[in-house]
Amino acid sequence: MSKLWWQTKGEGKDDLVLLHGWGLNAEVWHCICEELSSHFRLHLVDLPGYGRSQDFGALTLEEMAETVLAHAPERAILLGWSLGGLVASQIALTHPQRVRGLVTIASSPCFTAQGDWPGIKPEILAGFQQQLSDDFQRTVERFLALQTLGTETARQDARRLKAVVLEQPMPSVEVLNGGLEILKTADLRQPLSQLTLPFLRLYGHLDGLVPRKVAGLLDELWPQSEAVVFPKAAHAPFISHPQDVCQVLEDFQKRLED
Repeated sequence: MSKLWWQTKGEGKDDLVLLHGWGLNAEVWHCICEELSSHFRLHLVDLPGYGRSQDFGALTLEEMAETVLAHAPERAILLGWSLGGLVASQIALTHPQRVRGLVTIASSPCFTAQGDWPGIKPEILAGFQQQLSDDFQRTVERFLALQTLGTETARQDARRLKAVVLEQPMPSVEVLNGGLEILKTADLRQPLSQLTLPFLRLYGHLDGLVPRKVAGLLDELWPQSEAVVFPKAAHAPFISHPQDVCQVLEDFQKRLED
């Protein structure tokens, strides 16, 4: 059986599973781990095929969710960033009894723009897939640069993301293509409207990959969920505004206990 890299740390009484985004690994959470570990028992995961979880090929969203769930504690809060948000959402949909609360950061139930729905143009994602086979590292770097565009600390944040990628084993082109395929095709808008779990969505106002309009549209579609938009953040608010994100997560934890 392929081995998933999983690390547990922290003294808090609530389990919080952190699921990273496309092309990255669990080291991306470094800037919020210290603060959160006094409130939660953190579970840091390299998604299948990413970072130190190397023995996997490309998986579907459903397969990725099942692989993560097999290692997860019984009643965890799931936090997913970007692609990780889709994985966390899929687990919450298929195994709600295993999830105490769901948090997504800079994630969309449907990343691809279609009709009136804002998102990434399908041809851009297709272009990334094409470029991956031509110049693997440069394509990943371009995608990372897009994630921090517009913030006051954009250059520094992009460097931090790049360092996270380079210090661990790189995913294969097959795995990266599989991740882009999930971003291109997944659409959980309707299924998640039925979700009754506590559900918190965090966004960056300057995000170029998940446009801020998505937050308002989902407020209408999912009135049972709650959204917070960080005004000066882009696609990685926990890197550009770590204290603000930690505060919102700690407030969410208190509400779960009430």
